[in-house]
Amino acid sequence: MFLEIPELLTADEIAELVHMGATAKFVDGRATNPHSKVKQNLILADPEAYKRSSQIMFDALRRSEEFNNWAFPKTMAQPWLTKYGVGGGYGAHTDVAFMQQPSGRPLRSDLSCTIYLTAPESYDGGELVVNLGTSQVTIKGAAGSAIVYPSNTLHEVMPVTRGERLVGLTFIESRIASGEKRDLLYELNEVAALEGLNMSWENYTRLQRVQMCLLRNWAEN
Repeated sequence: MFLEIPELLTADEIAELVHMGATAKFVDGRATNPHSKVKQNLILADPEAYKRSSQIMFDALRRSEEFNNWAFPKTMAQPWLTKYGVGGGYGAHTDVAFMQQPSGRPLRSDLSCTIYLTAPESYDGGELVVNLGTSQVTIKGAAGSAIVYPSNTLHEVMPVTRGERLVGLTFIESRIASGEKRDLLYELNEVAALEGLNMSWENYTRLQRVQMCLLRNWAEN
């Protein structure tokens, strides 16, 4: 299951992040994965810009009701600005299961998130392609939008042939480790939110009890 968040960032936040993307120092993306044969991008290497840009994107996700209701976030990696010039891309790969964090506690990557910062019409190529069995989902989001998808999928960024693709990337450890259980709980919560007021109070209370019991049984502290 995928979550698309159409307007995660404000216009001012987009403008500030794009400015940092144009003026801050970037280095070869393989600095974080030197053995990769398919990674061809640049990552932000300016400490001050990294701190500021990461906080903007982190705060945007934390304030998003859609994100919190769908992802059940337990912890999240600090978002990182990444850009792809002409010829840049990222071949088919799956994200590593555990990522070391400054706190010393590894983060389990349940969900991956791409935050789009450049308008899709400003560059050609650069689509995020996620493989689902024998089918593919192709995504090229609007500036300020985000896509969240399972980290265990095989996915790639197609080569950019014109312009530049600037995005933010982060990874989420969910309180609900199982994607199937996470989807079921999300759907149940959505039904309760949409139809709860149409039920008798007694039945709505029973439904809430089921929701809370499942959350207690499935969630990690």
